[in-house]
Amino acid sequence: MITAQGLTKYYGAKLAIDNVSFHIGRGEIVGLLGPNGAGKTTVLRILTCFMPPTHGKALIHGLDILTHGLEARKRIGFLPENVPLYHELSVIRFL
Repeated sequence: MITAQGLTKYYGAKLAIDNVSFHIGRGEIVGLLGPNGAGKTTVLRILTCFMPPTHGKALIHGLDILTHGLEARKRIGFLPENVPLYHELSVIRFL
């Protein structure tokens, strides 16, 4: 289960996402749709603990991503469009 409550993110003075809230229950399949620059990637980066929100809260299986980020990350999988691979590492070593 994934819950977003009032997620807001600023990059400097630029507002990227504003007060995003939703709940995804067990077994639900959803899509995150929007034009380029709408904030889809920012929401995913926050939910996957790659960056903190400026304001708001996100829970993964009831775990707050800011206070229990490591435990939350153990319960999700995320493959970004541009994977920051270390080319000298094998796949197994990278994982």
